[in-house]
Amino acid sequence: MASKAGPSCRLVFCLLISAAVLRPGLGWYTVNSAYGDTIIMPCRLDVPQNLMFGKWKYEKPDGSPVFIAFRSSTKKSVQYDDVPEYKDRLSLSENYTLSISNARISDEKRFVCMLVTEDNVFEAPTTVKVFKQPSKPEIVSKAPFLETEQLKQLGDCISKDSYPDGNITWYRNGKVLQPLEGVVVIIFKKQMDPVTQLYTMTSSLVYKATKADIQMPFTCSVTYYGPSGQKTVHSEQEIFDIYYPTEQVTIQVLPSKNAIKEGDNITLKCLGNGNPPPEEFLFYLPGQPEGIRSSNTYTLTDVRRNATGDYKCSLIDKKSMIASTAITVHYLDLSLNPSGEVTKQIGDALPVSCTTSASRNATVVWMKDNIRLRSSPSFSSLHYQDAGHYVCETALQEVEGLKKRESLTLIVEGKPQIKMTKKTDPSGLSKTIICHVEGFPKPAIQWTITGSGSVINQTEESPYVNGRYYSKIIISPEENVTLTCTAENQLERTVNSLNVSANENREKVNDQAKLIVGIVVGLLLAALVAGVVYWLYMKKSKTASKHVNKDLGNLEENKKLEENNHKTEA
Repeated sequence: MASKAGPSCRLVFCLLISAAVLRPGLGWYTVNSAYGDTIIMPCRLDVPQNLMFGKWKYEKPDGSPVFIAFRSSTKKSVQYDDVPEYKDRLSLSENYTLSISNARISDEKRFVCMLVTEDNVFEAPTTVKVFKQPSKPEIVSKAPFLETEQLKQLGDCISKDSYPDGNITWYRNGKVLQPLEGVVVIIFKKQMDPVTQLYTMTSSLVYKATKADIQMPFTCSVTYYGPSGQKTVHSEQEIFDIYYPTEQVTIQVLPSKNAIKEGDNITLKCLGNGNPPPEEFLFYLPGQPEGIRSSNTYTLTDVRRNATGDYKCSLIDKKSMIASTAITVHYLDLSLNPSGEVTKQIGDALPVSCTTSASRNATVVWMKDNIRLRSSPSFSSLHYQDAGHYVCETALQEVEGLKKRESLTLIVEGKPQIKMTKKTDPSGLSKTIICHVEGFPKPAIQWTITGSGSVINQTEESPYVNGRYYSKIIISPEENVTLTCTAENQLERTVNSLNVSANENREKVNDQAKLIVGIVVGLLLAALVAGVVYWLYMKKSKTASKHVNKDLGNLEENKKLEENNHKTEA
C-alpha cells in the first residue's frame, strides 16, 4: 500500500546516499514519450540479494535531488513523496519500474533509480524526452488576390502546439520556395506558451506574382521531431486570383457580321484580356472621331446601309490599345416595271424589267401563277395566254431572310373574233356547226336562225382557256337555213353567219329509201321464183320414185326364181 515518506530519512540511507555509485556498464539512457502518453522508465539495475529498498528521484537544474517514490523490499509497500507536479501521476512496480502518466513538457528531466543495501547504494539514470506533434499547418490571412509585378503578402502559414518547435516550408506547385530578393520574402517566427511550454510557429510569405501563377497551387508544411524521428505535415492547397493588366483589346459583333442586313440591331462587344477585365471602353463609330464611353457592349438599332464601315474600341485610360472590325450592312432593292395590275390589248407590245441593287450579287427568279419560269418574260406581241400573275423575286443567299419580291398582274383584252366551221355526220343525217370564239373578257355566245330569229338553246360549250372556247350545235335541217353566231363582251359585239343546205341531205335520204325498197322487192321476187322451182322439183321427184320402186320389185322376184332353180338341181 502506498504512503507518503517523511521529511527525515533513515540513518543508514542518509549515510550511504553520499556514497552512491553508478553501476559499472550503465551509460546514459533516454526514454522518448509523446505528449499526454505514459512515460515508462525501467530501473535497469539487477536487484541485489540484500536489498533493503528502492527509490526514484529526479535532479533539478542545479543538480539537487528531489525524491518522488520509495518501495521497501520487505514490506512490499510503496510510498510517494509529496511533490505537487507528480501528484496522482506516479506508479512504481515490484521490479522498480517507474511510470508517469499524462506526460508533460516539464517531465523532461534526468531521473535516477536507486537500489539500497546495508552497505551500498546503486544508481541508474534515465533521461526523459517529451514530444508534441504540432497541429496541421494552415494558410491564414490570405490575400484576396495577387498582382503581377507587385511584391505582396500572400498569407501566413501557422502551426500550433508543437514541442520542440518545428520548421515551416512554403511550396509553389509542389516545389520549395526559396527566399529571393524582391521576389520571395519569408519571415519566420515562433512563440512558446508559458503555461504549456508548447510552440506556435508562423511563417509569412511575401510574393511577387506573374501570369504563370494563374491556377498554381500554394502550400506550406511543418517539419517536427517526434518519438520516432522527424516528420512533416502539409497544409491544404490554396489557389490565388492573379490580377494582371490588359495587354490586348478585341472587338466582337453580334450577330455574326457576315449576316447583318438593314433593319437589324448590332451589338458591339469589347473585351480586354486583363484580370479583372476592364468594365468600360470607348467605342468609335464610322465618321465619328470622338469615342462613346460605354460598358463592354454598345448596341445600334435598326441599322441602314450607311452604317457600313470600320468600328473600333479602346481602353479608356489607354487609347492606343485599340481594336477594330469592318461591318457591312447588307441591303437589297428591287424594282419591277410595270407592276401591279396592267391591262393591255392583244397584239400589243409590253416591255417588262426587273432590276436589283444589292450589297452582293443577288439571284432573280420569275414565277407565273406559282410556276417558275425558265427566263424573264418578254412580250413583243401579247397573246391571251400571256395573261396571268407574275412575280419577280430576288434574294441574297448568304444573308438569311434578305429577299424582296414584286408582282405584276397582266390582263390581255381583245374584241371577240369568230370563226365558224361545219362537219357532216358520216351517215349524212346530221351536221355539226361549231362557232370558235376568241376574246377577253369572255364573250357570251348566242345562236340564232336567220330569218325566223329563233334562238337555239341546245348548245355544247368547251372550257374557256387562254381567251378561247367554242360552242357547237348538231342539226338535221329539212330545208336550207342560215345560222348566225353572235359573240359579245364589254368591248364589242361580233356576228358571223353560215349557210347550211338541206338538199344533199334529202337526196341521200331518198336514194337510200329507194335502194331499200328495191332490195325488198327483189328479195320478194327471188323468194317467189324459189318457191315455184321447189314445187316443180318435188312433183317430179314423186313420179320418179314410183318407177324406181317397180323396178326394185322385179329384181327381187327374179332373184327368188334363181334361188329355187338352184335348189331343184341339187
